[in-house]
Amino acid sequence: MLIHRGLDELHPLPNAVVTSGTFDGVHRGHQTILARLTEVARASGGESVLITYWPHPRTVLSNDSMDLKLLTTLDEKIDLLEQAGVDHLVVIPFTRAFSELSSAEYIRQVLIDKIGTRKLVIGYDHRFGRDREGGFDYIQAHQNEYGFGVEEIPRQDIEAVGVSSSRIRAALDAGQIDIANRLLGRPYSLSGTVVKGRQLGRTIGFPTANLQVDDPVKLIPANGVYAVDVLYAGQKFSGMLNIGFRPTVAGTHQTIETYIFDFDKDIYGEHLTLQFRAFLRPEQKFDGLSALVSQLKQDEAAARKLLV
Repeated sequence: MLIHRGLDELHPLPNAVVTSGTFDGVHRGHQTILARLTEVARASGGESVLITYWPHPRTVLSNDSMDLKLLTTLDEKIDLLEQAGVDHLVVIPFTRAFSELSSAEYIRQVLIDKIGTRKLVIGYDHRFGRDREGGFDYIQAHQNEYGFGVEEIPRQDIEAVGVSSSRIRAALDAGQIDIANRLLGRPYSLSGTVVKGRQLGRTIGFPTANLQVDDPVKLIPANGVYAVDVLYAGQKFSGMLNIGFRPTVAGTHQTIETYIFDFDKDIYGEHLTLQFRAFLRPEQKFDGLSALVSQLKQDEAAARKLLV
């Protein structure tokens, strides 16, 4: 997949089959659109092109932008779109000035002049241009003028999988990992760097890797204990993860700490990816360290059983 960051160096393609959107999560609904995009491109001997925007438009335009948490960072989105078989990814820097383009300006300046669109494939509810004024009906009415065709993915095809980014966010906020993973079509993940914490886990026989997440806009699931797969240095390990404030040891801020099973390497400064497999229990305060250790042993047994 070729990645084009911005429009300045982009030149029209001979037979571009295009879709656009934020595609946060690249979930099963998005995958329906991507499957059709690549199918149309192959059938016409063309190249598939996906246009996305970074930062997320809501972080630029909405008053609630500080509360927005994303399912995928830009790097994660790039990896997932490459796996989906997209030929070209165009990442447009989203600014207020860009948001002021009318639908006609967006079509002419981006879809035609920069990309050379021959066919546009969009979801039934996709909108574009200033105040989201453009959509399928507008393009269909003007396609002779613009010189490219448009195909709309029917509402029933997308809604058949019953998925949306907002529904996945709500599931993760509630610790409903099974629902989130089903809607995503894969395990939800967090990636980041291992940093030093208070190192209390070592003293009770459960040394943990304290994760500093790569991107502050990435959604952190609900506080609690989870069974996870841990990806490190090209290998996959099993583990259990605690997200929360560690009330038993008077923690003062949220941490993301993973006990990796059968693992004894020093990995401070190293990069990990955690794949959420199951929610085990909410975070709770125990009556001392011995009660905490007893529960952690139960958590480990439950996680190992789930991750077999």
